[in-house]
Amino acid sequence: MTSKSNVLIVDDRPENLLSLEAMLEDSEINIFSASSGNEALSMLLKHDFALVFLDVQMPEMNGFEVAELMRARMQTKTIPIIFVTAINKDQEHIFKGYESGAVDYICKPILEPRVLQSKMKIFCQLHKQKKLIEKHVKELNSKNTLLEKQLAEIKTLRSILPICSVCKKVRDDQGYWNQLESYLYHHSGIDFSHGYCPECGKKALAEIREKIRSQEQETPPENETNKPLSREERETD
Repeated sequence: MTSKSNVLIVDDRPENLLSLEAMLEDSEINIFSASSGNEALSMLLKHDFALVFLDVQMPEMNGFEVAELMRARMQTKTIPIIFVTAINKDQEHIFKGYESGAVDYICKPILEPRVLQSKMKIFCQLHKQKKLIEKHVKELNSKNTLLEKQLAEIKTLRSILPICSVCKKVRDDQGYWNQLESYLYHHSGIDFSHGYCPECGKKALAEIREKIRSQEQETPPENETNKPLSREERETD
């Protein structure tokens, strides 16, 4: 199941927040709202946002100041910001918005909500792709760590191992003696399938044949055991 993206709207006027929420309503997106710069910064530290719609003209802390603080924090520096304002439409303020870290600048009144929704969906999709890449990178790093550990264990196996010259058991780091197969399995994850090499196979087959031949010699045939005695054999008895 795909998780919903989070989008933050920041505006000091409640009616503007309600208006933007209505325009951006989407079943796949969670809309959060903040009425001040301080509230927005606090929410940014608690949630993972794909996009921020930020009003420029606010009391105490304006949108430019909020954006600069966001860019100064590692956790929030890469979150896209779209400035939304009814004033400061001149080029100088628009450039200041981009210098503060904005990716877009929209002036109110917003005449076409679908444009706003399209921008939001694009950034939410980019955020999901980013998270997916981060997940894959994390998984690859985890696998690389495991491989490095296994390689280190294999290198340990290549060094001199204390092994019994009679039973071929190997002494581990704790001083316990283990079967060679058990030692290799627990130190490298190697599993074994048992069989015969050609030389041992011939030897084992010869032993089996010799054992069968010995059993045949020890047990007389049934027809000779039950054969009636001849006249000479009876007279001898």
